[in-house]
Amino acid sequence: MSEYPSSHAASGSFKVEETTVDNYSEDDRNSSINEFGHGKGAFTTAYFNVTCVVAGTGTLGLPNAFATGGWLGILILLLAYGMAVYSGVVLIRCLYYKPGQRLHDYKAMGTAAFGWVGYAVASALHFLNLFGCPALYLVLAAGNLNQLLANTKGALTQQYWTIIVGAFLLIPSLIMKTLREVTSIAAIGAVCTMIAVFIVVVQAPMDHNANPQREVHTDGVIWTGFPSALSTIAFSFGGNNTYPHVEHALAKPHQWKWALLAGLSTCTALYFLTAVPGYWSYGDKTKSPIYDSLPEGAGKTISMIVMTIHVIFAIPIYTTSFSLEFERWTRADEARLGKLGAWIARAVIRTCTMAILVILAVFIPYFDDFMSLIGALANCGLVFLLPILCYLRLTGIRNKPIYELAFCALTIFLGIIGCVFGTIDAIKALIKDFNSGN
Repeated sequence: MSEYPSSHAASGSFKVEETTVDNYSEDDRNSSINEFGHGKGAFTTAYFNVTCVVAGTGTLGLPNAFATGGWLGILILLLAYGMAVYSGVVLIRCLYYKPGQRLHDYKAMGTAAFGWVGYAVASALHFLNLFGCPALYLVLAAGNLNQLLANTKGALTQQYWTIIVGAFLLIPSLIMKTLREVTSIAAIGAVCTMIAVFIVVVQAPMDHNANPQREVHTDGVIWTGFPSALSTIAFSFGGNNTYPHVEHALAKPHQWKWALLAGLSTCTALYFLTAVPGYWSYGDKTKSPIYDSLPEGAGKTISMIVMTIHVIFAIPIYTTSFSLEFERWTRADEARLGKLGAWIARAVIRTCTMAILVILAVFIPYFDDFMSLIGALANCGLVFLLPILCYLRLTGIRNKPIYELAFCALTIFLGIIGCVFGTIDAIKALIKDFNSGN
């Protein structure tokens, strides 16, 4: 087995890093051979990484997405689930589109499919997501800590908490080299999400029934809010750009599609358990994150604590994914720099990454509208558009059944609607936030 830069990609101007192995059969789904330099991760490694990255803030924002788009959000959520599973499966297929070779990441896939244009688009969406999502998580974590400790001796401003959380997260970023080492904290993060969902499922309806005098207004569909709702739901299924690294960490890569299906099914179940009772209980006054709508008390406090833990534990998955790519691109490895030199280079890269995230979180402290922007601009492209377009380009159109092509067309259509109109709505909302200072 050997690694080398491949011959020129589709455009001839970019090189795609690939791995070659002899006697590889893509159809040998029962194989347990450690191919293409895959890691030693188990099925649960991929499952918890997918669940921790995808669930969390999406769970918190979906009730508000229903308040924006109405009960139509149920249909959109089901469609998005199916599209996200399909997208995650074909994304990995694209990496293996040439027999005996594996593309390394999202950018290589875009390059192979559309040359330098694909590389530019994939890189822009990829890095926007890798920086936007953890920056959003920092906003949420710092805001929660600021609110939880507001009347105690630990009271600080949200900006200070952002810096403290960022500095704290440097520890796992420097210690844990690959995604396989992040699995334990990913599992804790997934459990935290489940606890928060349980609190919302129980307490939101209880609060609704305890206040019959409170008027709750819900709508079947709100067409003007459809793009914003779609972008929030797209954000809820974001994580595609970490999938190549998660799949590569598996000792048995043929387990990927099952790990993806299990992870996204778990996330979708959590979404329904939060969105439906949340919107039913608070209607068009539902807030994002949802626990801001809950009454003051132990339930709200616990949900804030566990979700703070979750998003803090999810951040290293994003930063590690980015760092692995940047370290490979700069060849900051032990073979070239030695063990100590590679660790120093890795420490510099990951420290700079965290510093950029902290700066973003400090200057854009608006959780719900920030989430809509990332969902519309990055996740609609990463989940609904780019994998499908690359898949059709790399594997052909005429060899696919009509129902699969129809599903691809619907996915692309919804992706364009969410990306264009969702981005416009999110930018308008952020401008309003900055002008009002809320």
